[in-house]
Amino acid sequence: MTVDYHVHLEEGPYSFRWLERTSRALQHFQPLSDGFHHREWIQASHNLLSERLEKGPYSALWLDLYLQKAKERNLKEVGIVDHLYRFRETRDYFEKHMDISESDLGKKQHQWLKQVMTENMGNFVDFIESQKTKWADHGIKLRLGMEADFFPGCHDQLKELLSTHQWDYVIGSVHFVDGWGFDNPETKGRFEQYDLQDLYGRFFQIVEEAIRSGMFDFVAHLDNLKVFNYRPDEETLKPYYQKIARALVETNTATEVNAGLFYRYPIKEMCPSTSFLKVLAEAGVKFTTSSDSHFPDDIGCYVEENTERLRSLGVFDVQTF
Repeated sequence: MTVDYHVHLEEGPYSFRWLERTSRALQHFQPLSDGFHHREWIQASHNLLSERLEKGPYSALWLDLYLQKAKERNLKEVGIVDHLYRFRETRDYFEKHMDISESDLGKKQHQWLKQVMTENMGNFVDFIESQKTKWADHGIKLRLGMEADFFPGCHDQLKELLSTHQWDYVIGSVHFVDGWGFDNPETKGRFEQYDLQDLYGRFFQIVEEAIRSGMFDFVAHLDNLKVFNYRPDEETLKPYYQKIARALVETNTATEVNAGLFYRYPIKEMCPSTSFLKVLAEAGVKFTTSSDSHFPDDIGCYVEENTERLRSLGVFDVQTF
């Protein structure tokens, strides 16, 4: 069965690049047939974008495009999530655990948080719940999830935030190492300040804590620290891979094969890497499959290929939630 359990509807920061990518997604489904780069074309593009922006991310106009592409890619179950940092209710959580000091890093991250934290959690929950019947009528199970950033020692506060709504599943993810958001292009220069072996050791320590917290149905993109191609000799990471595999098995926590870094980031590699995936599969870890799409034309991207990768390693049951 082909499933995609890691799908986003929108994410800032908002920029002209974001507008261009949104326009490209809209025109994937509604091609403007009379060519490009003349006045009529830009006016038609503007009209599409204006409607999209006016209705916002939690609208049938936008989600129906995901449904259309999900049917094209023969998906049977889809999980829609949003990042916890999208919601105003979580401001104290992120301000407590992120570096938002007066340092250069802190200022950049504080500005980023203001740019992405724009929504209300209840609006997201109500919208996805309202669309489940429509998707079922088209033969696809729609699930409501949350992708929650994990920080060391955050357990009690995170549990309280997640308890405010009923989720079909919760994804745990690590995007920060000791307050630094390592996948932010504006802060990637910080990699140069670290011994990569030490950095990866700290990262996997946090990932293991997330797994053993017992709060998550699956933990996402287990080696996303590689996002900008900073990685030591991968052979030296095998002990960490084995430790993460043991933690997943011992806690009965699943993970995913996630295509996001492959088609959207410089590393151009799936999460987990081929070497890491083999270690996990041999240990008996449970997997789901994910596109990590942020636009409707990417839903289901590489899911079929990654399902086949799992089968080649003897994993024939894909997890659903």
